[in-house]
Amino acid sequence: MTSGNETGKILMIDDDEDVLLAAKLLLKKHSHHVIIEKNPKKIPFLLNNDTYDVILLDMNFSKDITSGKEGFFWLSQILEKDPSAVVILITAFGDVEMAVRALKEGATDFVLKPWQNEKLLATISTAIKLKKTYKEVDKLKKAKKQLEEDINQPFKDIIGQSGSIKKVFDLIDKVAKTDANVLILGENGTGKELIARAIHQRSNRHDASFVGVDMGAITETLFESELFGHKKGSFTDAKEDRTGRFELANSGTLFLDEIGNLSMPLQSKLLTALQNREITRVGSNQTIPVDIRLVCATNMPVHDMVNENTFRQDLLYRINTVEINLPPLRERQEDIPLLARHFLTKYGKKYRKDIAGITEDALLRLRKYNWPGNIRELQHAIERATIMSDNRQLEAEDFFFLSENRAGSPQEMQSDNLNLDEVERSIIQKAINIHDGNISKAAKELGLTRASLYRRLEKHGL
Repeated sequence: MTSGNETGKILMIDDDEDVLLAAKLLLKKHSHHVIIEKNPKKIPFLLNNDTYDVILLDMNFSKDITSGKEGFFWLSQILEKDPSAVVILITAFGDVEMAVRALKEGATDFVLKPWQNEKLLATISTAIKLKKTYKEVDKLKKAKKQLEEDINQPFKDIIGQSGSIKKVFDLIDKVAKTDANVLILGENGTGKELIARAIHQRSNRHDASFVGVDMGAITETLFESELFGHKKGSFTDAKEDRTGRFELANSGTLFLDEIGNLSMPLQSKLLTALQNREITRVGSNQTIPVDIRLVCATNMPVHDMVNENTFRQDLLYRINTVEINLPPLRERQEDIPLLARHFLTKYGKKYRKDIAGITEDALLRLRKYNWPGNIRELQHAIERATIMSDNRQLEAEDFFFLSENRAGSPQEMQSDNLNLDEVERSIIQKAINIHDGNISKAAKELGLTRASLYRRLEKHGL
């Protein structure tokens, strides 16, 4: 250990008050926070309210003088609560057999009383380095797992040459290298997450994690656990410590999708975390600083929602330093052939179909369709046509299911009713009818998650 308060938190538990005071005098020269405790029964409380880089634990307390049973008991309690804890056992009655057992049962090291100051400091220094390594490995494992879960996206490339999509590319190039918070607005299926990933990949944080969260799929009760993490035992199903999405995204990019669906109380909790740049795990009092680049997305009219007092104005200011508006597919029809051929290549390989291309009649039909589900709907249409076609090219009749009476077709959208809630209710009802009440198929048709569709069904009383 070096001087200058460069090391982390140290907790020492020993029933000898003189030993505790001597240790604190020595250690406080080298650690920014040294906590001493005489009563081992307070260990659960201490661990629940804070984390420590190293725990120094006496082997013998008042009930048992030499066997070390109490020390091994509390070692097991500590490791059950925090499997990555670095524990150094201390005793005046140690032998080789006890030291071997201590290491087998999870202790990091074993120190005999009376200790040599330099040796104790060296042991603690090594233990702190080990603790940091544990944390880094654990974070990398969790980030890797989260990335693997997030990587299976509907498509990976942003395809388009239209003027409207080129404007989006220009915005991405301008904003990506900054740390400005970005709000992406657009209808379902327009590729908002792809834009978020493109911003991350072109940013100075591209070597760190991109962590996405579907805010529309998080329940009120699990919001804090999902975003901020929780401590083991903090609620009924909390069987182990959990790292929240904010921590996973530390030094990287946090993408909050469907942010417009958050209730006002959850908006307040999110705003507090963003303003303070720190979070607190459920079941803990310890604050954890976070350094993230925030990108949000929604298909909701958040500016109107501010006027209606359903979205906090201060939160909107916080998340939309720069806004990117994604055009719906019907406003970039010149990109439809490019996108269609891209998806045909993808699904031709996936389903081992030797389909050379798409006829002009088929492309004309695709361009005439209104695409209420945008790019996601086009992707599904090409996939379905690829599976069903027996021809060398996709023909117009391969897209028979894009009939004029489908929900969201041009005829249906020609209504004098401009009330957004009523239009949304009508489209959802038609999608449900088309798929005979099958929620999964209707959600897919509308470009929604099942959870999002259920919320809208409840909202409209359907």
